[in-house]
Amino acid sequence: MTSRASVTAGARVVAVVLAAAVVAVGGQLMPGFYDATCPGLPSLVRRGMAQAVQKEARMGASVLRLFFHDCFVNGCDASILLDDTANSPGEKNAGPNANSVRGYEVIDDIKAHVEASCKATVSCADILALAARDAVNLLGGPSWTVQLGRRDGRDANQYAANQNLPPPDATLPDLLARFRSKGLDARDLTALSGAHTVGWARCATFRAHVYNSSGAAIDAAFAAGLRARACPPAGGGGDGNLAPLEQRAPAAFDNGYFKDLVARRVLLRSDQELYGGGGGATDALVRAYAADGAAFAADFAAAMVKMGSLALTGNSGEVRLNCRRVN
Repeated sequence: MTSRASVTAGARVVAVVLAAAVVAVGGQLMPGFYDATCPGLPSLVRRGMAQAVQKEARMGASVLRLFFHDCFVNGCDASILLDDTANSPGEKNAGPNANSVRGYEVIDDIKAHVEASCKATVSCADILALAARDAVNLLGGPSWTVQLGRRDGRDANQYAANQNLPPPDATLPDLLARFRSKGLDARDLTALSGAHTVGWARCATFRAHVYNSSGAAIDAAFAAGLRARACPPAGGGGDGNLAPLEQRAPAAFDNGYFKDLVARRVLLRSDQELYGGGGGATDALVRAYAADGAAFAADFAAAMVKMGSLALTGNSGEVRLNCRRVN
């Protein structure tokens, strides 16, 4: 049972990080950024995401992943939404994105409705930030106040996408270093990794972990089941076979992922590294979140705001009329 003290402590963390996130961008992001120019924006985004999740629950996890993979390259500037051009290879076909990131058409649809209501006003980056929040909440997770006022980037960066996004076999020191480079600490890393409480992964991304795990161990029976059911050996096909990232309730945003970590029953080595890997820098956080879903929810919401503050604001960038191309 969650104690009142733990919930209060979690809420206090949210409040502190919310304040820090706003200061980090000089106060240019604010919840009411569109109150006068597009007051119906939150409802438009929520409606679009509700329809998408109702049609396919997995889409909630996909849009959340889309936001993560955007923010970890050029910041949360919607550069991941840009299509390739003859002169600029986009991020969509970078190695970490090509076979795993989806949901572009959901953002396109929401953007079209927003443009019809508030032309040339709302950035694709802000739509994606709102959509990620709603995706989590529609799957049963927390909600939070999204700071708004992001501008869209004019350039995609396929090289940075290949370099910056953590691979599925990343070690804990590598993960910590990648997150620190974005101003995110061990608590942020652990909480944000909890996004893997929803969604699915391809056999190609977890084969090495279930066949030849080194460093972070895996439950033997769990690995054997995956080998038999979802992931044949290399050369045997099945690269695109899917398995849920969280075994208990893969369509519900809860703390089951952390319980799976403690039981060593997760698909990705990079996930298992959070518990028992690299000197145990995040072990205590994993145990805390496994025991207290409210604490995880509070820290996840705070970390999402913190990560979302990596933004273009003011006169930087532009407000794209079409999320797939610059104006």
